Amino acid sequence: MQNSNRRPQGGFVERWVVGKIFETIGRAPVTIAVGGRQYPPPGVEPLFRVSIRDFSTLLELLRDPEIGFGEAYSEGRVEVDGDLVQFLVTVYETIKGPRWYSRAASRWMEWWQNNTPRRSRENIHHHYDLGNDFYKLWLDRQLVYTCAYFPREEMTLEQAQIAKMDHICRKMELRAGESVVEAGCGWGALALHMARNYGVRVKAFNISHEQIEYARRRARQENLTGFVEFIEDDYRNISGKFDVFVSVGMLEHVGEQHYREFGEAIHRSIGDAGRGLLHFIGRSYKTQFSRWIRKRIFPGAYAPALREAIEVFEPHGYSVLDVENLRRHYIRTIEHWLDRFERARGEVRRMYEERFERAWRLYLAGSIAGFETSTLQLFQIVFAGTKCRPLALTRDHLYREPCVPAMS
Repeated sequence: MQNSNRRPQGGFVERWVVGKIFETIGRAPVTIAVGGRQYPPPGVEPLFRVSIRDFSTLLELLRDPEIGFGEAYSEGRVEVDGDLVQFLVTVYETIKGPRWYSRAASRWMEWWQNNTPRRSRENIHHHYDLGNDFYKLWLDRQLVYTCAYFPREEMTLEQAQIAKMDHICRKMELRAGESVVEAGCGWGALALHMARNYGVRVKAFNISHEQIEYARRRARQENLTGFVEFIEDDYRNISGKFDVFVSVGMLEHVGEQHYREFGEAIHRSIGDAGRGLLHFIGRSYKTQFSRWIRKRIFPGAYAPALREAIEVFEPHGYSVLDVENLRRHYIRTIEHWLDRFERARGEVRRMYEERFERAWRLYLAGSIAGFETSTLQLFQIVFAGTKCRPLALTRDHLYREPCVPAMS
């Protein structure tokens, strides 16, 4: 006896669902294939094909396109024929905005993943404590996990990351003997670069245990323990007085509910006489962060609009001296990462599982697409207190000497 609940192959309901998905993604040149049945895009020549395993997966994509696609792609229930990055760029440019229930679910996720001191540790552990060997497969040799800087197109990733750190140090106009506090130091590359090349003393805070242990080992190996102290603690517990505050790639993990706390930590550290720099993924307008990325990759993440980031400085009267957008540099950075990740896919699967590898591949490809379509931006903000010593009148000091990193 046949199962009477089985849906007819390519029947009216399936065609209706496919039609609704086409309405959602707009005029994207994508053929949808369900169980081998082809549904070409209406009114446009197809450039890509998305193969969907079964009708239930198709329903997931209709009900919640972002979460449904992310989960189904990770599990191998959806395949994309064609360049994944270009497919995502195309869809990002045509897809309609999130539905009301998606916005409601996003607000609930923000509440659940709110970056309190306890929750922050859990969120950071989820992403950064996956194992240093994993990140060594596709980051540069110093494990710099933030946007690189390519003043010359032929630069390697290693060279561009050193150029980025030098660019930051020049912007802060570091002087030998000064004290610097860094919030969210990753694996320690910037703190060590500042101490080694600019003669400053650094206290670097981070709540990722694996990253802090790695950074401490590097400091010992390079005989810099007298100049750099790596502290496993939350930015809210920063104490002491410093000349300079720097944070690279951490504002995304603070959350808009905690910008006042972040600003207070800065003011406690440098008062009205100090200066600093924030480097962060942002947006041109206020909107919610990807729910799938917050679910699977970066819990608690939020990319602020530029005006939201300024709220960190306003309560303390800090002057914003310089804003630079390095969006195009981040595209190139993640292209390097994705290329290295692709070459290490087999090793990633051996270390974890296929679902993990596919999820991270989608995350990296989607990040490139986000920057390509200007959905995401990369801002560097230089700021200073009202009593800060006079700084350079122009940007000449940033470009007077070309960055020629020693590491090839």
